[in-house]
Amino acid sequence: MSELVADRVSYHVDGRALVDEVSLTIRPGRLHAIVGPNGAGKTTLLRLLTGDLEPDAGEVRLAGRPLGRWRPKDAARERAVLSQQVILQFAFTVTQVVGMGRAPYRAIDTPTEAAHAIAEALEATELTHLAARVYPTLSGGERRRADLARVLVQRTPVLLLDEPTATLDVRHRELVLAVAQELARSGCAVVAVLHDLNLAAAYADRITVLAEGRLRADAAPRDALDPELLSDVYRHRMVVVDDPVHGGPLVVPSRRRARVPT
Repeated sequence: MSELVADRVSYHVDGRALVDEVSLTIRPGRLHAIVGPNGAGKTTLLRLLTGDLEPDAGEVRLAGRPLGRWRPKDAARERAVLSQQVILQFAFTVTQVVGMGRAPYRAIDTPTEAAHAIAEALEATELTHLAARVYPTLSGGERRRADLARVLVQRTPVLLLDEPTATLDVRHRELVLAVAQELARSGCAVVAVLHDLNLAAAYADRITVLAEGRLRADAAPRDALDPELLSDVYRHRMVVVDDPVHGGPLVVPSRRRARVPT
């Protein structure tokens, strides 16, 4: 199985470091969550890991080889990417959209293999009943699950997911993270950018905390979700308690009264 490594990577825009000398290793068999406040550099870091952005300094390696040395087709068989925003307005059905994930295997795929992979991905994301629907007619949450199914159908050893639970209801947030966790258990290296700290605590094997482009923690959930660290990073008082139902850490933000103009 493949390992994805960021070695002291930095990325600047207009002289400002969006990612500042971050080192990170995404190992097979782990679900690795990246968390942090808005503007922390989470998506920028993920785009460096995918190769969409080239670092100003440092290096990203996939399976021991610098990303720049991978041919696009070979990289697409090694890692799959769920972007934060997917724009698709053509009248493709859900099955057709999901099937796009088989493109890297077009030369070697058989119709039976492709159909089986698509069916499995639709079932995993609870979209089988919507297979014939036209993609633009879906709700935001249904489109997000279709996008994830397209990623799953690539069947790569590395998955990079940018806010995979965005727009999803409670049931499907849990479903998507359970799928990601199961893929990690099967030996894949999975990284997910998440805003929900408690989802990260519940499903991730390791959590990276970013703030202002810098790495503030990279550890097991109980160590990474330190209340003092989180309070500093989010500029809001956080309390961490034991989850009475599932065990593990549970992050509870303090409540505040908003000041509104009168």
